[in-house]
Amino acid sequence: MGTPEYADRILKRVLEESWIEVVALFTQPDKPVGRKKVLTPPPTKDSAIKYNIPVFQPERLRDSADEVKKLNPDFIVVGAYGQILNREILDVAPAINLHTSVLPKYRGASPIQQAILNSDSTTGVTAMLMNEGLDTGDILAISNILIDDSWKIDKLYNTLTDMAGELVIDVLKEFQDIKPLKQSGADASHCGKISKSDGEVEFLNSDSIYQKFKAFSSWPSIYLKNGLKLLDISKSQEGSFRAGEILEIYKDRITVGCKDGAIDIFEVQPKSKSRMDIQSYINGKRLKVGDIFQ
Repeated sequence: MGTPEYADRILKRVLEESWIEVVALFTQPDKPVGRKKVLTPPPTKDSAIKYNIPVFQPERLRDSADEVKKLNPDFIVVGAYGQILNREILDVAPAINLHTSVLPKYRGASPIQQAILNSDSTTGVTAMLMNEGLDTGDILAISNILIDDSWKIDKLYNTLTDMAGELVIDVLKEFQDIKPLKQSGADASHCGKISKSDGEVEFLNSDSIYQKFKAFSSWPSIYLKNGLKLLDISKSQEGSFRAGEILEIYKDRITVGCKDGAIDIFEVQPKSKSRMDIQSYINGKRLKVGDIFQ
């Protein structure tokens, strides 16, 4: 059971194992995509069709309990499905969810972004025996990883996705010998869905801006109140400056001050326009050292 690329890559990894038979895929219904609203299948559906795996796309999974029972699976593997598994389905077979954090930390929808936003030095993937709660089930296994400070969301996402594929194979092989470990509710933290508004930044703290840049580089990007996207930045000097003041102008970048620290900006995208290098932007705006960047 899974829908986006994350689930698709786990599915493909499972399909590499000759001793595993995938009897069906449950995924979200096709959705209209783009300005022309072209009806588009989830990535997992394309792969399932390629491998002649039956595909089910119920609007409400709880209405498909009988179909799940007829399939009589030994396990249900879940990765970013997007629907709740109710008790009737959970009773059919052990449901193993692959969650991209070290539970009980970051239960919820955006654990990878949250790890970056919080400047965590480590994270991982948890294989969890699902229950009716939100990422509250017993832990079956965990894979850990160190986070390189230079990694943006794509790098960490790809690394964790590969780890999830390997972890579920190990858990399926060793399931009978695994003793599930209950989560500690006292140590739990939660994270919600990312919204577009989360990407808005002010020149207050350079570390915070940089972490947001790395966490939101795929979507929604970071942007100023006027809609200007900051597409390529890095941390610059330390110190306390006037928020938004242009401190230095170089050929390939500008340095902008924050109340705490400063950032270098290399590339931007004005609202409803194409991306451009920072020199082209400040020349068009006739901005100079000492001006407020906007």
